[in-house]
Amino acid sequence: MMTIKQLGRVGALMRKALQPAGFLFLSALCTFAAAQENAIESISASQQGANIIVKVGLKNPVAKPPIGFAITNPARIALDFAGTANATGKTAQDIGLGDVRSVNLVQAGQRSRLVFNLSRPLNYATAIEGNTVIMTIDGSGGVATAVNASGVRAASQPAETGKPAIKDIDFRRGAGGEGRIVVDLPSNQITVDVRQQGKKIVVDFLKANLPEVLRRRLDVTDFGTPVQTVTTTPKGENVQMVVESKGLWEHSAYQSDTQLIIDVKPIKEDPNKLTQGTQGYRGERLSLNFQNVEVRAVLQVIADFTGLNIITSDTVNGNLTLRLKDVPWDQALDIVMQAKGLDMRKNGSVLWIAPKDEILTKEKLELEQKSQIAELEPLRTETFQLNYQKAESFKQVFGIDAGTGRSILSKRGSAVVDPRTNQLFVTDIPSKLEEVRKLVEKTDIPTRQVLIEARIVEADDKFSRNLGAKLAFGYRGTPNNAILEGSGTQTGTNTTAPGLNSSALQTVNGNPVNLPANGLNGYDASSLALTLFNASLTKFIGLELSALEAEGKGKVISSPRVITSDQLKALIEQGTELPYQQATSSGATSIAFRKANLKLEVTPQITPDGNVILDVDINKDTVGDVTTAGIAINTKHVKTQVLIDNGGTVVIGGIFQQVESENATKVPYLGDIPVLGRLFKTTARTNDKTELLIFLTPKIINEKVSVN
Repeated sequence: MMTIKQLGRVGALMRKALQPAGFLFLSALCTFAAAQENAIESISASQQGANIIVKVGLKNPVAKPPIGFAITNPARIALDFAGTANATGKTAQDIGLGDVRSVNLVQAGQRSRLVFNLSRPLNYATAIEGNTVIMTIDGSGGVATAVNASGVRAASQPAETGKPAIKDIDFRRGAGGEGRIVVDLPSNQITVDVRQQGKKIVVDFLKANLPEVLRRRLDVTDFGTPVQTVTTTPKGENVQMVVESKGLWEHSAYQSDTQLIIDVKPIKEDPNKLTQGTQGYRGERLSLNFQNVEVRAVLQVIADFTGLNIITSDTVNGNLTLRLKDVPWDQALDIVMQAKGLDMRKNGSVLWIAPKDEILTKEKLELEQKSQIAELEPLRTETFQLNYQKAESFKQVFGIDAGTGRSILSKRGSAVVDPRTNQLFVTDIPSKLEEVRKLVEKTDIPTRQVLIEARIVEADDKFSRNLGAKLAFGYRGTPNNAILEGSGTQTGTNTTAPGLNSSALQTVNGNPVNLPANGLNGYDASSLALTLFNASLTKFIGLELSALEAEGKGKVISSPRVITSDQLKALIEQGTELPYQQATSSGATSIAFRKANLKLEVTPQITPDGNVILDVDINKDTVGDVTTAGIAINTKHVKTQVLIDNGGTVVIGGIFQQVESENATKVPYLGDIPVLGRLFKTTARTNDKTELLIFLTPKIINEKVSVN
């Protein structure tokens, strides 16, 4: 016989030898026991008015209601039973009552799911009575109320002496300009109904009380959000909150433990978009209604709905009370992670969800490991031949002679630039060499060229008109007056009358009227003469009218053209250099030159959409008048930046100048007589117009097409 001590040693040896097998056996036994902890045995449905009552019979009583969620498109309601098997022997069952068509029963591991197929989205509520789960689907589309097996409204909790009161109502402005209403609830068991009615959001808190201090209307217009007012009032046994907003907006509501948060976000309208809203969320819409459920269970529901593979960290824990209606699933996932301080990383169709600190710590460790590997990784040398770029332009990229210490190479890397062969010799770890290779492939490409054609048009229109008169009168001389001599000379003043021989006339005392028209631009004025005299030719009156009208039009066109590369300045000029004297510091004089030329200086930049940005500097200088200090230069200068379509033409500058003048020379008093005064004065009128226009036309040159 063995002693107790010997039996103990044998038992220890057996436990040590059978430990792996025993562990697997116990694990399988626990899994089997958990899977058989409960089972769905029957599903029945009946109609009570507009509502559909579904009874799910289980093998054992249920401690808590199943997790459920609703989908809008297609319209479905799903209930998840944890630790429950399918004992009905079928996977689908027709119902055909109201808008409820059928139900599918699916078992996956230790969990069973009931999926109710609906004709339209409906609300539901669940209640527990023994080993039966009773689900009420409201056929009217309103808020569903749970009932018991007798069809009477189920009591969610024992009757209390007083209804729970809402603690606080607060309003905040979010970082994105959204209005946020935060309601502090007395517990997470308060039933909340959030719905949109036109331009208002109506929130009903069922079986709740509102203190007098919170019965108010909040005017939040000055916050700069879509929300204008928030009005909270008692309504029967409930409390109702009405949120009035303006403009284009959308809202989302979720409950986290004892806080209800309603976000009203502004929507920037896009005319090219058929539907507005969603704030960047594109997932299929679903509805979630959870009361104090584990965060892991909510993530599992979203994973089943989306088909994504979600890996949840062991540090993700805690419960969540959530109510979301008709929101995109990615927005629902974002709300859950924000409520619990979680973050995610996506790799293909796999999502890893963990607390933010854990993810940041893991990524930091990965970066440190990569840095350590880079310090130990062997170096390699590679040669890069450049075809279009100059090798010296990469000195700044590699930090050579830059003095800043910035370089794309690692700490151990180095580079040598050979301008003679236009090559780069780089020594570094393979990952950095790959970065340099991609950089060279991206930058060592032919630079696109642009042909810039400028047309400088300078047009002038000149007009002038001169009118004048020459008036003379006299008589043949007598002894009492001036005597006409044979040589044609006379005493007194001799004025020649138009059309008469000067030797045959004598003038009156005084000067004659002589106001002829002046010649214009080298042209002589035309004249018309008229003489009146008596029959004896002793008295005469002579009148000479002179007039000149000149009209001139001219146009000077300059058309400089230049071809340059993208973002490279080009210059073309033509003109004259004028010498002038200038004093030096020693007091002597020297000869310097000043340009009077036509100059086009332009820097093009090709935009990604095929247009051209031009930095233009144009001078149009000409030689002017000669002054005592030297020769003047007439300057016209335009400097600007413009955006032009490829091949398009734009007028970047125009100078219009008009000079009008009118001069009159007349005999005092006589020139002011109406009508007759024109014989005693001369008038000159000038109207000169000058206009300068500059046209620019850029053309991006195709590499395969030559420009003549």
